Amino acid sequence: MVVKVTPLCLLYWLLISTWCLMVSTSGMVLIPLTHSLSKTQFTTPHHLLKTTSTRSATRFRHHLHHRHKQVSVPLSPGSDYTLSFTLGSPSSSTISLYLDTGSDLVWLPCSPFECILCESKTPPLSPPLNLSSSATAVPCKSSACSAAHSSLHSSDLCAIARCPLDSIEMSECNSFPCPPFYYAYGDGSLIGRLYKDSLTLPNSLSVQNFTFGCSHTTLGEPVGVAGFGFGRLSLPAQLSSVSPQLGNRFSYCLVSHSFDSNRVRRPSPLILGRYEDKENQFGNELVEFVYTGMLSNPKHPYFYSVGLEGISVGKRNIPAPENLKRVDRRGSGGMVVDSGTTFTMLPASLYDSVVTEFDHRVSRFYKRANTVEESTGLSPCYFYNKVVAAKVPAITLHFAGNGSSVVLPRKNYFYEFIDGGDGVREKRNVGCLMLMNGGDEEELSGGPGATLGNYQQQGFEVVYDLEKRKVGFARRKCSSLWDSLKN
Repeated sequence: MVVKVTPLCLLYWLLISTWCLMVSTSGMVLIPLTHSLSKTQFTTPHHLLKTTSTRSATRFRHHLHHRHKQVSVPLSPGSDYTLSFTLGSPSSSTISLYLDTGSDLVWLPCSPFECILCESKTPPLSPPLNLSSSATAVPCKSSACSAAHSSLHSSDLCAIARCPLDSIEMSECNSFPCPPFYYAYGDGSLIGRLYKDSLTLPNSLSVQNFTFGCSHTTLGEPVGVAGFGFGRLSLPAQLSSVSPQLGNRFSYCLVSHSFDSNRVRRPSPLILGRYEDKENQFGNELVEFVYTGMLSNPKHPYFYSVGLEGISVGKRNIPAPENLKRVDRRGSGGMVVDSGTTFTMLPASLYDSVVTEFDHRVSRFYKRANTVEESTGLSPCYFYNKVVAAKVPAITLHFAGNGSSVVLPRKNYFYEFIDGGDGVREKRNVGCLMLMNGGDEEELSGGPGATLGNYQQQGFEVVYDLEKRKVGFARRKCSSLWDSLKN
């Protein structure tokens, strides 16, 4: 068969080939993640920890109250880490959103914007978006519209959009915009509409017809979210439709901060695609990734769920309950790797066993700080006078798969700060275990059994390989990784 190539087709082919070559030679897009911790939000360490622990618990348990809704409900907006990109053409606006691997939609505040009950929340990271002249509404017959409405049939969406019956029957409803969607989070919600516009990432990589949600009114949600979970509306999924090598794999490396904004001097690298690390040697740093397979969740398909076999406290291995090793047909079980939850949440049975063993080892040397536990929401906490490192046992997470164990650095699970010194209480050193009780297994039916929070992920490069469906962990010097990749 002979194919005739016109000059116009040849030009188009050359342009596409050149763009693909540019992407494949670079192999990745590097985006800085900024930590949004603000000292002005919290008056004391107790206030900071209480707010963060409450938010982690609320986010984790939220799915239990919404599992029968028609809409796709993520856990909650991401807390702490933000990324920026530009939307629109020819006039563009820079948008800063929370990174959230626990949801599958990119949405942002649009002008005019009103946030109800947001007085105590983090202020918007960027001004509300003024839609550019290139932005277009997503039609109700679009698959993106169905995805935002939990895959409702296009005819139903056309009816909701008040499309005339004869137009629905003739499949001529494409001129009607997708109806507003409702999205709920752990401590807020929003109503938005879907639009398409050009998105530009660092390195000047542009994605045309990028779909995003535009909200003019929210409840308790002043900051938008960049959903990185599974789902066709997530940022990686939309990127993979243009460049599979960039969209099918991403990783981040969260710079350790220990709730001290002065320590976050360099950004945390978010890496789209694969860089030439060979996963063995990077400069003078030996890199070894530990991988575990992703579990499919039929009820919450946007989650990155993995199997947890157990947790070691010191040399004692505590087996995980069966529901953490797999996900059943109702969507129950597994551990979600989540950038948007701060503290790791465990089912009550496992949490109690870990705490009992931890306290058995530590309480021989240090006194329990019961008042601190009540004021922070964390437990157990201890007063100490000397260097605490030698008395705190190591904690290891054992994921499903041979050799898939991750040893956590002590600062990732035991937070040390100064209590008192306010003229009322004596100034004392205190340390708290940063794992939380997620509730009884019966309460967790229909959703994740546990969540791996971002505080426990600090100092690791966490890789999400969507093509091979696995998650990897490697200890890294994240600030050095940023400098090396940036240069």
